[in-house]
Amino acid sequence: METAVTVVVIILVIIVGLILIHRLNTQHDERIRAFHYSDALPGIGRRTRKSAGAAVPKGPPTDATHSEHREDSR
Repeated sequence: METAVTVVVIILVIIVGLILIHRLNTQHDERIRAFHYSDALPGIGRRTRKSAGAAVPKGPPTDATHSEHREDSR
């Protein structure tokens, strides 16, 4: 008898969890539909520059040394 009660309680807890997850997914889908042009997670993946002149120059640094590859140096 105790085993049957335990199995029923576990099944009820699983059903309640499924209902909760379904409701949360429905709320999330409605929120996405309402604000589909906005950022899902604002601020993630964005970097702001501290100033306009703080841009990194393209290309190698001016003081970098150029190392040549020699074929006979194996």
